[in-house]
Amino acid sequence: MDFHFATAWERVAETVPERPALICDGVTRTWREYEDRAARFAAVLDAHGLSAGSKVGLYLHNNNEYLEAQFGVFKVRGCPINVNYRYKAEELVYLLDNADAEAVVYQACYAMRIWEIRDQLPKVKLFIQVDDGTEGLLDGALDFELSIRSAQPLAPGHRDPADIYMLYTGGTTGMPKGVMYPGGEFCFFLTAMGAAGRELEPPAAVADLPALISRIAEPPVSLPACPLMHGTGMWLGSMLPLLLGGTVVTTPKLGLDPDLLWGLVEQHGVSDLVIVGDAFARPMLGALDAAVEKGNPYDLSSLKQIVSSGVMWSAEVKEGLLRHHDMVLADVIGSSEGGMGSSVTTRDVRPSTAKFQLNEGVRVITDDDRFVEPGSGEIGKVATSGFVPLGYYKDPEKSAQTFREVDGVRYSFPGDYATVEADGSISLLGRGSACINTAGEKVFPEEVEEALKKHAGVEDCLVVGVPDERFGERVVAVAASVAGTEVSESQLIEHARAHLAGYKLPKNVLLVDRVQRAPNGKADYKWAKAQALATFSSPASSQEH
Repeated sequence: MDFHFATAWERVAETVPERPALICDGVTRTWREYEDRAARFAAVLDAHGLSAGSKVGLYLHNNNEYLEAQFGVFKVRGCPINVNYRYKAEELVYLLDNADAEAVVYQACYAMRIWEIRDQLPKVKLFIQVDDGTEGLLDGALDFELSIRSAQPLAPGHRDPADIYMLYTGGTTGMPKGVMYPGGEFCFFLTAMGAAGRELEPPAAVADLPALISRIAEPPVSLPACPLMHGTGMWLGSMLPLLLGGTVVTTPKLGLDPDLLWGLVEQHGVSDLVIVGDAFARPMLGALDAAVEKGNPYDLSSLKQIVSSGVMWSAEVKEGLLRHHDMVLADVIGSSEGGMGSSVTTRDVRPSTAKFQLNEGVRVITDDDRFVEPGSGEIGKVATSGFVPLGYYKDPEKSAQTFREVDGVRYSFPGDYATVEADGSISLLGRGSACINTAGEKVFPEEVEEALKKHAGVEDCLVVGVPDERFGERVVAVAASVAGTEVSESQLIEHARAHLAGYKLPKNVLLVDRVQRAPNGKADYKWAKAQALATFSSPASSQEH
């Protein structure tokens, strides 16, 4: 196998040089320009001693420069490192040090934060600033635009498919960890996924990529609504469509702006919208409803599919979206450690919540390494053997826990628990790390959250366990109501009673103005638990179990 991200995108640029590759804030880069700017950035890295295996932190918002810099890093056989732009100084130092970063490309608005920590990063030899009109250029740093304009494009050299690519996890279950993949295999994996989605044979070699692109009548125009610094936005929203000769539309604006996103769909003829569950879908549905009520609905005619991964996407929200437009809704279960299954919904296929068809090589395995039998009702961990990462960077202990053999087959265990239905599909329960143990019973927060969000007055909620003298832990919900709607704690508990067993019911509901989530839409359980503990400090439960 000779796949490599740099080589693959070079073949795309040769095949469709004048097709738009990147669009952001009114700036369009053709594939010819995308490749040329990446080659010039690669020359800058090369001139400063970065080469095969060098790590480069990308501390950026969604924009063209993010994808240009990443392409350039691949050209020198380096490894781009995704950096969470919400991190503060201590978190940044940990991540960049753990990754052994030799260079950092950062948004100008974070220049002062870089200035604060630069002396704590002895391994970093190069700081490159992307101008966004906020801060002046730091002393000793390079200006991204000026440096690539003055550089000569680096000529392609030998690439090794074994070059490591890695993505850092969000650290929701501990400190961030770099999940390592063989880059060539990962490039092929995404290419094959894209080809299969169009019922085409994947290319056997990079040289065959132009033939695949020529068979795609309508190349994807993708809008990753979630951050590129996370796997969903980068892999599904950017890398995959680019490998098919498509276009990636981004906006650097932080925070979810549904009207901006639907406007971009209209303006650029977006065919593929990438989101993260209800955290994105629910407010975006609200914007569609509001536009219709005003008599000025959005034009969704170009939109072929919405893809989601990482957070629960409820059936009622899917149904609401399908009322506005006939399209495919692809709900993917996966993580940085591996893909596991999917659920596809259309107007002809009734939507479901947290029920997925397993990918090939995926099993549900109990904690004592038995395979869960369909229809047994037994709970197990979802495990995949399809494409297992090499491990976590510099963490052999956690690697051994997550990537291990069962009956002679190597599996990845990202931590999701599920049951297997009689038809072989799985019902996802949630992450074991967030599981609440109340009076000896396991309660998965996502199941309680989904029940509460069925109430018309609930905009969003998170569920956590807090210490309880009687039950060990008790279930507490932190919920935000729909604007202009009033709901009470007792109403929500009674509503949940119709959907959940008694031991799963929240004992308390804390109503807040807004439920805090990460930029990628994933749950911020640390925040929710702090809110619950601050409000419900009494260890005794006031209600019967």
